[in-house]
Amino acid sequence: MRQTAARWDGAEAELARALRSGPFHLALRSALAARGLALHRVQHRLAQRGVKVGVTSLSYWQQGARTPRRAESLRAVRALEEVLELPPHALIRLLEPPLGPQADRPTSRSYRTLHEQSEAVALLIAELDSPIDGGLHTVCHLERIHIGARRELSARDSQHVVRAHRDGVNRYLAIHQGDPGCEPARVRVHATDNCRVGRRRWHSGTGVLVTELLFDVKLRTGDTQMFSYALEDGTGGQSTEYVRGFPFAGGQYVLQVQFHPTALPVRCHRFAQGSAGAARSAESELTLSGQHRSVHLTEQGVRPGILGIGWDWT
Repeated sequence: MRQTAARWDGAEAELARALRSGPFHLALRSALAARGLALHRVQHRLAQRGVKVGVTSLSYWQQGARTPRRAESLRAVRALEEVLELPPHALIRLLEPPLGPQADRPTSRSYRTLHEQSEAVALLIAELDSPIDGGLHTVCHLERIHIGARRELSARDSQHVVRAHRDGVNRYLAIHQGDPGCEPARVRVHATDNCRVGRRRWHSGTGVLVTELLFDVKLRTGDTQMFSYALEDGTGGQSTEYVRGFPFAGGQYVLQVQFHPTALPVRCHRFAQGSAGAARSAESELTLSGQHRSVHLTEQGVRPGILGIGWDWT
């Protein structure tokens, strides 16, 4: 009995250490050992919760051969926390990008920055139990960015027209990616037309905020919904560009960047990227409007990738 108790205490101590410091695969392996569960039993218990994941995938995860990244896999990890009787977020948090001191912002967002932000977005969307596209296709998206007197991203307004591609959709997940130093918990979100604010999730290290915007009706396949919302930020440092990622093809996208009269850039340009790691293409100069102190881009048929506007202060 003493030996059994000692082994149990040792397994629990090892699990506690792994949950504190990671990595994910070691924490998962320690949890399986501490609970004495074989992978096929874990798979069965997940299936009882409506989560389908293969024994092979579970094996790869605990060995570190693969890491769960997709929204479906992240939902499985959340269910694993229940099956293995772990505190909420005990495993999910080990999949978050490493947080370190923020360096001075470069002239453009690095691959690492964009990758970490996309990873954070996937984690937060999974927490809200949503597929990555939310069941909606974009028909039209008009976005206006306001740059304040301190050269910071002070606010953002968005107007959307979306079309449902499955029945029962009644929400949209609005994603905000602040500049380095952004405190997403302090960003205020206002529903301005045909929606209301629901749950909010954020990742402080990357400045990512995901907000649930709820519709008053459930859309049927083919139905369209027009809605708008606004964000107040102003928590980040100096801004030098604004980018919008598109995981899927869509309709029209219009981006306008409006500058404070005491903080005008010396030059502006638009750009596109096929992915976070790809070279920038389709770069062209944009002329600052004297009357509205703004520049804009228009894309008629959005393709998967990244679109953005950058500017130089000196």
